[in-house]
Amino acid sequence: MPVWIDTHCHLDAAEFSGDRAAMRARAAAAGVALCVLPAVGVFNFAAVRELAHQFGDAYALGIHPLYVKQAQDGDLALLDAELTLRRADPRLVAVGEIGLDYFVPELSDSPLRERQEFFYRAQLGLARKHGLPVILHVRRSADRLLKHLRELAPPGERWEGIAHAFNGSDQQAGEFLKLGLKLGFGGAVTFERALQLRRLAAELPLSALVLETDAPDIAPHWLYTTAEQRAQGQAQGRNEPAELPQIAGVVAQLRGLAVDELAAASSANALSALPRLAQLLAC
Repeated sequence: MPVWIDTHCHLDAAEFSGDRAAMRARAAAAGVALCVLPAVGVFNFAAVRELAHQFGDAYALGIHPLYVKQAQDGDLALLDAELTLRRADPRLVAVGEIGLDYFVPELSDSPLRERQEFFYRAQLGLARKHGLPVILHVRRSADRLLKHLRELAPPGERWEGIAHAFNGSDQQAGEFLKLGLKLGFGGAVTFERALQLRRLAAELPLSALVLETDAPDIAPHWLYTTAEQRAQGQAQGRNEPAELPQIAGVVAQLRGLAVDELAAASSANALSALPRLAQLLAC
């Protein structure tokens, strides 16, 4: 069976509270050997850490741009302290989920636009301080993300990590890759109307791609229901890590690859982006 790494999923989400262990067992049965659980704020640092240890997975610590409105400046000091405290924990693999979100109208205007950038730059600095990769939230913000990455990387050095749920242009993809990052592809690539994203998944260098579910978010097309269907009482299917092999099957088909080949390459890319995963996969 192919071995998969889900490089981005939120196993602490309330949607999984009723059957979390069974859900993770389904993923394991489908070949998902590791999941990476990013935090979104100081309030769930403990949850992602404990779940990663419970299920043999990995976690990241960071403050998500959607949560900067309620975050306090002191949360950055708490993040720094937690990264210091957990530095010897092999399951801590990155600083994340961090980034910028200009899709939400409130966040794209002052003062939250500037506050996002303040938190993003501060957390890039903490990633450098602690020698950790980054997991980036990229939503209508690729150029600004890239600007800060360039400014904060020491001369001649690159970044490690992942631009999660990438959906930008060819040029933006190339710039993230030049800076050392991998690009995350998940459920969105399964929609036939996502022409640009599917073309990128087909044409980017194979070394650029990692796979993710973002569970319970970004459901693949076979779990999605329209607003009209939901109004008629049809529930949307719940996205979970066990969907990763089927999502990967779509990417493999787009690229004309055997599924096993994509599994091997995407797992190797994940280990390159998040090097601490290697010792976890070996356990």
